[in-house]
Amino acid sequence: MNGGRISREIPESIDAAIDVVVIGAGACGLVAALRARAAGSEVIVLERDASPSGSTSMSSGFVPAPGTRFQKEIGVTDDTPERFAADILAKSKGKSDAALARLASVSIGPALEWLADAHGLEWIVLDDFLYPGHSRHRMHAVPEKTGVALEARLLSAVEAAEIPVVTEAHVTRLYADGHDRISAVEITRPDGATEVLGCKVLVLACNGFGGNRALVRQHIPEIADGLYYGHEGNTGDALTWGEALGARIRHLSGYQGHGSLAHPHGILISWALMMEGGIQVNSEGLRFSNEHGGYSEQAVNVLAQPGGIAWNIYDARLHDFAQNFPDYREAMTVGAIREAADVSALARVTGLPGAALARTLSEAALYQSGQATDPFGRDFTGKPALAAPYYAVKVTGALFHTQGGLMIDDQARVLRENGSPFANLFAGGGAACGVSGPDVSGYLSGNGLLTAIGFGSVAGASAGSLARLAPPR
Repeated sequence: MNGGRISREIPESIDAAIDVVVIGAGACGLVAALRARAAGSEVIVLERDASPSGSTSMSSGFVPAPGTRFQKEIGVTDDTPERFAADILAKSKGKSDAALARLASVSIGPALEWLADAHGLEWIVLDDFLYPGHSRHRMHAVPEKTGVALEARLLSAVEAAEIPVVTEAHVTRLYADGHDRISAVEITRPDGATEVLGCKVLVLACNGFGGNRALVRQHIPEIADGLYYGHEGNTGDALTWGEALGARIRHLSGYQGHGSLAHPHGILISWALMMEGGIQVNSEGLRFSNEHGGYSEQAVNVLAQPGGIAWNIYDARLHDFAQNFPDYREAMTVGAIREAADVSALARVTGLPGAALARTLSEAALYQSGQATDPFGRDFTGKPALAAPYYAVKVTGALFHTQGGLMIDDQARVLRENGSPFANLFAGGGAACGVSGPDVSGYLSGNGLLTAIGFGSVAGASAGSLARLAPPR
């Protein structure tokens, strides 16, 4: 049975009922559940997988937030939601929805501080490099600096709050009355058995449609043949339900890509290598873009190269720096990282043409010294020139997650096409329209977890308050 169905019929029977149902146990769903519980409502989280992980566990786990006390602890005292919103809109060239950018910017800082105060999550701010498009050091992470650890800490908080997370519970149908009020959800188990769970309020936290190749080809054909480095369960159920209900849907062509996924290992190589001085070359040993434009749009640039492949080229300074990131250490362990004493050896270990590679590195040195200007527009002068010994990793471009979805208001209520809110339907994260606009180039580093946690917090607080005040079922 496929997900995404809407039934206008009254369920023949309801097996159980609860105040708030949250669909999806990634960061968005778990934060929403915590906020709904804090608002005084009983909550359950339904997760289609046997073990919660989702896009959160596959991410770097980095969350941008302005004006937090964690920033102030490292000396960043002049960041504000207004500055952050301006950065979001600048990255998308003004194509993001301004109201959503504002909502994300004002909600994310308080959400992180609340998670710290109410549930003991620890946050550190990464200040050893500045992510593309961010005007301040505002990228937060749990101490382990991985998405897996972030998911684990949120799951521990949910468990401590005694919120049930039911796994292998794929929601395949929503029950809505004539006024589009959601009254129940149908759950399908792996063996085909079904059960119906009544609810006062529903929160959609089931991400986007990156795992649905047909929808990707329909809405984002430029990345349809690229590798999908996201959760396979992101099949677009929220989008399908929204379409059936007549919800306002925007920016389905928007997505986060990444131009630095180790190939064929499928390990994320941090874009910090590029921001700190590394370069990317194609199979001809030539640079092909401004590596500081952003890692999301770089996915398209890399896939446009012969074979859809590029090489990250850097040196010992950056190799040592990159070992701060767990993903990079994993790439070292599996042999994805190549080392070479000089340019000739680098050509041998990568299979790249030596003359072209040497010329490319010489040109980069000229750009760094200010003796020449990069034709792609990158400023090399702020970082040291690359020097032997060299390191390299073969990478490809990939789709990480979609950014379009259901439009929400400032309470995270899903909106109809006419702009009015549904009575008891909320959304966040990848189920909602994000803040990247309609193009891959609009993705600002961290926008995914920004809307997962920011919108999830708003949705959960709103849903919990509404359910607590709603009349008995």
